[in-house]
Amino acid sequence: MKPLSSFFLLLSIFLSLFFLLFHGSQGQNLIQNTCKTCSKDDPNIKYDFCTSSLQAAPASQCATLRGLGMISIRLIRYNVTDTRCHIKILMKDKKLDPYVRMCLSDCFELYSDAIPSIKLAMKSYNAKKYYDANIQISSIMDAATTCEDGFKEKDGVVSPLTKRNEITFQLSALALSVMNFIKNNGSTG
Repeated sequence: MKPLSSFFLLLSIFLSLFFLLFHGSQGQNLIQNTCKTCSKDDPNIKYDFCTSSLQAAPASQCATLRGLGMISIRLIRYNVTDTRCHIKILMKDKKLDPYVRMCLSDCFELYSDAIPSIKLAMKSYNAKKYYDANIQISSIMDAATTCEDGFKEKDGVVSPLTKRNEITFQLSALALSVMNFIKNNGSTG
């Protein structure tokens, strides 16, 4: 290989790596800054949960703030869909306590209703109708809380959905916080 072509090959590799590292760190900074702001403004959002959730999502490293908002809404959708499926599996247990079965049935209905709500929230968010998206996502937060509260109505009953309900609640709080930040700061990115 000629010395000049070797130089250009090394230079292009170096510039490519520099761009990837710089661009990736920009995404990391946006996620960290967003999560810092959201967790500071909302006690329902934990910084570590926020960063790990957003960083795990594909394309989050190169997303804009608006993109992070859509990613957080998608994470709600995946969680709601998966929780609904998990409830269906739990309800197949023939030895299930009748009260727990009733609670799970209520939760199944709540999470089933949440699926069209999150789809509508995605459409509203894409259309920059943040007020509408806020209402739809808030209803999903309420569904997770209502589901969990149903198990607490009878002494000694432990919810098999506590962790999933908490995740749904936190993801919803995160999406609402990002939307609020975008709405209040006029971010269109």
